[in-house]
Amino acid sequence: MRPSGRDLGQMRPVTIETGVTKHAEGSCLIKMGDTHVLCTASIEDRPPPFLRNTGLGWVTAEYGMLPRSTGSRMRREATAGKQGGRTVEIQRLIGRSLRAGVERAALGERQITVDCDVLQADGGTRCASITGGWVALRLAVNKLMQAGDVTSDPLGDPVSAVSCGIYAGQPVLDLDYPEDSVAGVDGNFVMTGGRMIEVQMSAEGATFSRDELEQLLGLAERGVGELAALQLAAVG
Repeated sequence: MRPSGRDLGQMRPVTIETGVTKHAEGSCLIKMGDTHVLCTASIEDRPPPFLRNTGLGWVTAEYGMLPRSTGSRMRREATAGKQGGRTVEIQRLIGRSLRAGVERAALGERQITVDCDVLQADGGTRCASITGGWVALRLAVNKLMQAGDVTSDPLGDPVSAVSCGIYAGQPVLDLDYPEDSVAGVDGNFVMTGGRMIEVQMSAEGATFSRDELEQLLGLAERGVGELAALQLAAVG
């Protein structure tokens, strides 16, 4: 039995509310159970220096957790003068995951920055950030297309991410913190259109077999399918 009472292949309740900030070209608040992430997309009409005169656009991401997004207050990384290794690793994952779903030539020489701010954490913050980040990105690109600044849609299928792991000896979908903190195996799956972008799998006290990996992949495909439907519904 999972602590939440969910079935092994059952996602937490997921909601995506769009248009939650006034100034960003695209924004949403994604809630995956008790994990809540604010995602915004900001457009700059110039690419990073290394892409000037290439005709290619760029999508990047930044990630952070608010001090009371967890059970005890965390120190703001700005006060330490640098980002922690975990933060850097996660925002790089978000950025390259979202770029995998972008036709950069169609985007043109501009940069879109997706900011993912964790308001409340209960496991799976990177997966929620990627899933919500795509919604914010989609809304920002819609504005470019409506204005005629982009004529060919640079985005394809939704980019979605979900966690899977082995908890109490059984493969489970969408781990919350009580499961994630003691899971024997922990993994994150990023996918688009039925194809994989990135898989992060690690033993957290127990090894896993190829059969168990395939079971986790099956659960991930189910979860990503549910998330993609919600993403498309959110962007209309």
